[in-house]
Amino acid sequence: MTRILTLLTLLFITSCVYAQYDTTKVSSLEEVVFTANKYPKKQSETGKVLTVIGHEQLERSSGKTLAEVLNTVSGTTVVGSNSNLGTNMTAGIRGGSAGNVLILINGIPVNDPSVNDNYFDLNFVPIDQIERVEVLKGGQSTLYGSDAVTGVINIITKKSGTSGFHTDISAAAGSYGTFKANAGIRQSGERSQLSLQYGAITSNGFSSAHDSTGKNDFEKDGFIQHNLTGSWQVALAEKLKANLFGQYSWYKTGIDASAFVDDRDYNVTTDNLSGGAGLGYDLGGGTLQFNYRFNNVNRLYLNDSSHRAPDYLRVDYNGTTHFTEVYGNYKWKHIELLAGADYRHHQMSSDLLSVSMFGPYTAKLGDSIAKMSQVSPYASVVLKANRLFNIELGGRINHHSKYGNNFSYTINPSVLLNNNLKVFLNLYSAFKAPTLFQLFDPLFGNQQLDPEESFNVEAGAQYFVTKNFNVRGVYYYRNTRHAIEFVYTDPVNFISQYRNVSRRKSNGIELEAEYQGEKWNVSANFTHIEGQIVSQYDNAGFPLAKDTTYNTLYRTPENVFNLTGGVWLTHKLYAGTTVRIAGDRLEPIYASKPVVLNNYYTVDLYGEYRVSENVRAFADVKNITDQEYFEILGYNARGFNFIAGVKVSL
Repeated sequence: MTRILTLLTLLFITSCVYAQYDTTKVSSLEEVVFTANKYPKKQSETGKVLTVIGHEQLERSSGKTLAEVLNTVSGTTVVGSNSNLGTNMTAGIRGGSAGNVLILINGIPVNDPSVNDNYFDLNFVPIDQIERVEVLKGGQSTLYGSDAVTGVINIITKKSGTSGFHTDISAAAGSYGTFKANAGIRQSGERSQLSLQYGAITSNGFSSAHDSTGKNDFEKDGFIQHNLTGSWQVALAEKLKANLFGQYSWYKTGIDASAFVDDRDYNVTTDNLSGGAGLGYDLGGGTLQFNYRFNNVNRLYLNDSSHRAPDYLRVDYNGTTHFTEVYGNYKWKHIELLAGADYRHHQMSSDLLSVSMFGPYTAKLGDSIAKMSQVSPYASVVLKANRLFNIELGGRINHHSKYGNNFSYTINPSVLLNNNLKVFLNLYSAFKAPTLFQLFDPLFGNQQLDPEESFNVEAGAQYFVTKNFNVRGVYYYRNTRHAIEFVYTDPVNFISQYRNVSRRKSNGIELEAEYQGEKWNVSANFTHIEGQIVSQYDNAGFPLAKDTTYNTLYRTPENVFNLTGGVWLTHKLYAGTTVRIAGDRLEPIYASKPVVLNNYYTVDLYGEYRVSENVRAFADVKNITDQEYFEILGYNARGFNFIAGVKVSL
């Protein structure tokens, strides 16, 4: 372990020294991003903490999932990213739960209101259909509303690109009987652009549950998925543009009974249908934008448990969201203004049938009951005294159909010194509305819940050593009040309910360095996170004698180091590596103290050969030292595995 760390450190230092002599790349200081302000803006002009996963990095990640790539971003943890395909992939940022990270697709929120925390399953978005990802950290509720408590992940899908007609085809195969393919067409003309992508993945997989004895012959849990994504942009007039978009994803996967317990008859089938439209008008110094998105998720859990017992379980969940937004931005010499409003409507239903030795049991929740809406006007203004100083001030008023009103704000000053040192201090408030499950579940719901509200502080600096080599350091602190917990209101009779009962605190540091050159690319980051909860209930929801403080970073490493780098050995041959070292984590145990999951490391190797300008072959070999570890106690992570394939762009 020590030798590997030493070797990687030397590689990183060597790359950084080399970077000082190669300044041909465009500075990331001048890179244009969208997510920080909801309109295009240079990184130098915002003090927000944003990481871009660019097109080149994604092209070199064809053998990975989106979750695996996000896991390399500082402060970001995707529990299950290295588990069996079909594991529910949800991202956490800076120690927050999955429900505290808002997922956007092309700038518009997507949710699944049928799940407990309202998070969006990252399995729905195949990496081959993504052009770029922007990860914006910190409390972003002023611009993006509920759930943007610890950050926002904006997934930008592939567009038509350069003019003319283009075809994309890829195929790959690897360990666990895995096969994946993607095919797409792109058409770009003078007034319109069209993109259509289809992808499929199949895998025999492995047993999700860990066989602690090695003698029980646990069944493999397979996976099959189909994805279709399309978009069409058209110029209706000189300044008026419209776009239509849609996405459908379906997958089926086998799951097991519980940690360490196999089940041969348990499957989950999930599909997501999303679509909408946008209309943009060019104001000269700004834009006026209208967006609408519809999103529907169905999840069917079916267990005909003849393998374990003569039991039967069928649970059907459905969640639907409607999102409508109108906003505009305008720029003057020293002032930039953004103002808008959005409307969100969520509804869900569930239908459960269980047959066991205790007899049949049914439970239903209809979408005529489990529904809510939010209306939120918001505005922000950026004041620019000159290129040296920027400050953003913003606020949002949120009206919720159940709990009423709440307010969030943003204060983001930043200073750019000598065109290469950016110093920033960010003050945010953020909120998360109670989910439909927490409000309306027949057994545990509580319609008197208030939103979780947090106060966030970020302070740091980013130094651009050269045009293509920069380092960044950030300290952050977050304090959340009215945190919603599942607790036993009557522990004697085991009567439980969701309540606003605790405070959560988190703080940490993020250190990052990145170099992007013609021949070399290296990025490294280190994250340290501390998290606490202050509550009169323990981790199982049972009441305590008084408020108690304890660690709440479940399944999130306290310390993480990531290193990604590569070099063009020739003008056709590229070689790279990805290393992740994750520290100890806590695993929650019902009615008992959490257990500590040991630290682990993984080393991946990547190779690519450009057969021609339009054809390239690649191979991704992961966990080359065959490390054994748990991301979730009792569930297997992938050992040594590989995938190799070909990509063609015409």
